[in-house]
Amino acid sequence: MDYCRIIPCLDVKNGRVVKGVHFVDLVDAADPVEAAVAYDAGGADEITFLDIAATLENRETTRELVGRVADAISVPLIVGGGISSLDDMAALLEIGVAAVSMNSAAVRNPSLVSEAAAAFGAGTVIVAIDGRRRDDMPSGYEVVTHGGTRGTGMDAFEWAKQVADLGAGQILPTSMDTDGVKTGYDIPLTAGCADESGLPIIASGGAGELEHFYEAATAGKASALLAASVFHFGTFTIAQVKEYLRERGVPVRL
Repeated sequence: MDYCRIIPCLDVKNGRVVKGVHFVDLVDAADPVEAAVAYDAGGADEITFLDIAATLENRETTRELVGRVADAISVPLIVGGGISSLDDMAALLEIGVAAVSMNSAAVRNPSLVSEAAAAFGAGTVIVAIDGRRRDDMPSGYEVVTHGGTRGTGMDAFEWAKQVADLGAGQILPTSMDTDGVKTGYDIPLTAGCADESGLPIIASGGAGELEHFYEAATAGKASALLAASVFHFGTFTIAQVKEYLRERGVPVRL
């Protein structure tokens, strides 16, 4: 794909879109179906649906709601949260999901990544890497799971390289330190995952200004830019982000 994708993110809990800071202090933002339809009409290249409580609550993704979102939009839908088996993935792909995102399950069972890539194609497999700064890690970042509540002792860049070797199609790194604070994406985390893995990167966590999108697409080496708060609460439209990037030489789909 020769353009930078803009991806609104629907963090869903109890059937509603929510948004927090550092993965906590959640506030209500929207109805998932209504939000997805609006973003589709507004020029989103893809939409991400993350069932943020599924893993913590030890349950599957809310498929009924995912299905309603998938049926209501024309752009690809990425779904994450509570996906822990090939059967989970197959069920989601069957109801119209374009790709699945795994974090905790991939850390717990890395072979699931290679099995999913073999069964469904690398293009359907995204590994989400939630990272937090930790000075004693080689990269400066530790992988965390279960909505940021559990440290793994794994180095984020080493894990990025491993998931590429396992056959993942993309990586979605999110920094706990920048999540929701609108001070910009964590560029070292994003660029480091790109350099170590060689995979397309979906930048996530921290967009607050138009300049932040440009930084992630250039210095961050991201192929796609995911954001939530700035879209949910009307700071910017997708069209404004795309026009800003286009004027600065970043190819986008208008």
